[in-house]
Amino acid sequence: MLIYLDMCCFNRPFDDQSQLLVHLQTQAKLFVQENIKTGQFTLIWSAILDLENTANPDRERTKAIAEWRMFATHDVSVTEQVEALADTLQTIGIKSMDALHLACAISAGATYFLTTDKGILRKMTQDQRIRVLDPIAFLSEYRGTDDENGS
Repeated sequence: MLIYLDMCCFNRPFDDQSQLLVHLQTQAKLFVQENIKTGQFTLIWSAILDLENTANPDRERTKAIAEWRMFATHDVSVTEQVEALADTLQTIGIKSMDALHLACAISAGATYFLTTDKGILRKMTQDQRIRVLDPIAFLSEYRGTDDENGS
């Protein structure tokens, strides 16, 4: 299963964990990361993740996130095709950087795009090319495929 995590998702464990939603999203994201390490999920990386990560002034956070690149089996460059797809995503109100992340994920054939960005989640719910979910919804959907009875 190919998964793309955007920078909001990668940064979630560094956010204020006193908020219940943030804490739950963090736990779900850590579950995804553990499954990437064990090979259950396949991580997609992109030049856009590198670009956005290096812009972060918190060097410790930047280093921790950059280390996830070594677990990726796909590394997407920004091509004309990716840029064109990002342009079409912007027409539905997706911000420029977010559109590039989504375009990289779609062009790599990702099954899931995980984000905590409510704007992306709202605008991409009906997209047929990729499932866009927050980590909690992903975990619920993934666990639902494991066991239809919930046990």
